[in-house]
Amino acid sequence: MLSRVVKARAARRPLPGGRVFAVGLVLLHTLLLAGCATVSGTGAVPPPVQAALAQAGLPADSLGYVLQPLDGSRPALRRRAEEPMSPGSTMKLVTATVALEQLGINHRGRTELLAASRPQHGVIDGPLILRGGADPDLDWPTLWWLLRQLRESGVREIRGGLVVDRTLFQPTRLDLGLPPFDEAPEFDYNVIPDALHFNGSLLDLALQAGPAGTAGVTARSVPALQGLTVDASAMAVSPRPCKDWDDTWQPARAEPVGDGWRLQLQGAFPANCRQQPALQLLDRQWLVTQAVRQLWHELGGTLGPGDAEAAAPAGAVVLATHRGRPLAEVMRGVMKRSDNALARLIYLQLGAQAAQPGEPTLAAADRRVRAWFAAHNVPDVGLVLDNGSGLSRTERISPAQLAAVLRAGQAGAQGPELLATLPIAGVDGTLSRRLKDGPATGQARLKTGTLRDAVGLAGFVPDASGRPWVFVALINHPDAARKGRPVLDALADWVASQP
Repeated sequence: MLSRVVKARAARRPLPGGRVFAVGLVLLHTLLLAGCATVSGTGAVPPPVQAALAQAGLPADSLGYVLQPLDGSRPALRRRAEEPMSPGSTMKLVTATVALEQLGINHRGRTELLAASRPQHGVIDGPLILRGGADPDLDWPTLWWLLRQLRESGVREIRGGLVVDRTLFQPTRLDLGLPPFDEAPEFDYNVIPDALHFNGSLLDLALQAGPAGTAGVTARSVPALQGLTVDASAMAVSPRPCKDWDDTWQPARAEPVGDGWRLQLQGAFPANCRQQPALQLLDRQWLVTQAVRQLWHELGGTLGPGDAEAAAPAGAVVLATHRGRPLAEVMRGVMKRSDNALARLIYLQLGAQAAQPGEPTLAAADRRVRAWFAAHNVPDVGLVLDNGSGLSRTERISPAQLAAVLRAGQAGAQGPELLATLPIAGVDGTLSRRLKDGPATGQARLKTGTLRDAVGLAGFVPDASGRPWVFVALINHPDAARKGRPVLDALADWVASQP
């Protein structure tokens, strides 16, 4: 049985109005050697793919693709090529390609500790300022190291409390006021990042249950947080396998209690099971301020009362800095794991670097991506950008546009870096359990995409002669997530078998 997280991911439903069906299908042409099926005629698809569509019960007009050797030695196979379609996470290819070129492979986010003026005699007279700079690696150990640097510089007392500066992005909290994307808002794929992104805005929990019939579920935060009570008394013990622990998870209730929080966990948890999930359960401002206060106290420092979100004053002094990994390294994890939150963080960085005064960061990112399209002669008609991750009900791109992005990205200076980010068929990332026994296995590098109504594969597939093909294939249909992947896999294996 699929776990709750897998089900939730399959439930990322595009708006019904965004379902696009074939209109005016394009002629497909190819030259195949003896022994290979000929593909020709209006809207024709390769026979193995036709068989996969029939077995899945999906109509042929749900499939759109562009397939062609990268060297142009054969005419492109095209179906619904110019129609905007819901791409799912294959939209991350746009964010990755533009970011690697525009931000650069050595671009790094950063986190800074500042004060309005230099400490005197070990004392910061005002607040400590924690400024977020889209650091993808700001976790508990990193925050501890920043504070340790400050403590070892001689600072022992901070009199003015803590200020958190998230102003790199505008608005500073894009998550506020938005309805949940689906029925599992607490899981990590649904996090909407801000410029600080401490611990991914997630709380680590240690969950445990003994044998069936014994005492119930125990739960605690990791690390333990002062002011936080985790109550699992309402959780039942279930007979499900431990690996399916999230199948019977229900959203927790978070209630403020004085200066702290009480988490009431819901649902059921398997017997004889231990898990340590990271979940979006607490107010992120409380989480980071509590983390700073607790770590600073453990380091022997004192921190006065008062917490706020505000911009650092002009002329503030940087006291300690952490730099995240270079973009090229971060992007490998983003693409291979299909990390929505980090993809959104990178997309926002594209906007932050180009934003005009007062311009919303997402609007600036949209403008910058379209400028890249124009510079590379890629039309943007029908292109709809939202957050750059593909976890969106509105994002749209045509197979031809996505194929053109791949061509431009591969031809650019960062082509090898882009290729290295993509999951390898049957080997790693989101393709580790797909395409495991066929001509594409170990050869194709493809980004996956899944919403309830959309699945996709896009990247590069070498044929039997080792010649790489640009490969973009999207299915938009109400049953796409349940039935569409074998169709896309059959198409990838068909390309890999071509002489």
